[in-house]
Amino acid sequence: MQKNDIISLLEGYKNGELTQEEVLNKLVYLPYKDLQFAKLDYHREIRVGYPEVIYCEGKELEHLKKIVEDMLKLDKNILATRVSKEAYRAICEVTDNLIYSEVARICVINPKDIKKEGLVAVVTGGTADIKVAEEAAITLETFGNNVDRIYDVGVAGIHRLFNNLERIRKANVVVAVAGMEGALASVVAGLVDVPVIAVPTSVGYGANFNGLSALLTMLNSCAAGVSVVNIDNGFGAGYIASLINKRVAEGVE
Repeated sequence: MQKNDIISLLEGYKNGELTQEEVLNKLVYLPYKDLQFAKLDYHREIRVGYPEVIYCEGKELEHLKKIVEDMLKLDKNILATRVSKEAYRAICEVTDNLIYSEVARICVINPKDIKKEGLVAVVTGGTADIKVAEEAAITLETFGNNVDRIYDVGVAGIHRLFNNLERIRKANVVVAVAGMEGALASVVAGLVDVPVIAVPTSVGYGANFNGLSALLTMLNSCAAGVSVVNIDNGFGAGYIASLINKRVAEGVE
């Protein structure tokens, strides 16, 4: 529920279009709905501008279905991350109105057409990083951002990055996704005048330590303007990039 939804409720009651009971039934689950095994934070969109997102990994499938079933009552976009094939099939038992990306393991349930603003460039070092990049890209699009996907332009063939630099420089924020040694974020940040959100991935051979080497490289970047999220956290990068892009696009001072 957004602030505009509450204003509409209050105006509906004031104008006699809604009864007191109808308004209370809408507001009763603020600040959260207690399902015992989960407390759904329906107040979150009012506080921070974005609704609660379902993290599926580790959840019991029956719990997941009940969460989705309750959230559908609001008739809003629902974003679910780390959606395995089993979790996807469980969600399909509740609703077939969804878009699922098996690559990104992300699901948009009850998808709505929403206005998209600004521009975020999502850039990867290699093709193997696309699964994490797509998690970021779909998160961004679901939250109302235009996205330019620029994949496989890593430092091993840096001319590919230079050939796409004009596109990257049009963005308000860049999400740089890379495994191996994770140098992409530093290179990009040295070439653009916008924030770079660096996402280390677990792509790489043994000494990559499942993304730890890329994480450390990005944390130790000598290029200013780089912020780093956790290993494989495409969702977190997309969320942060959306916050920045929206404020730029809307001209918030």
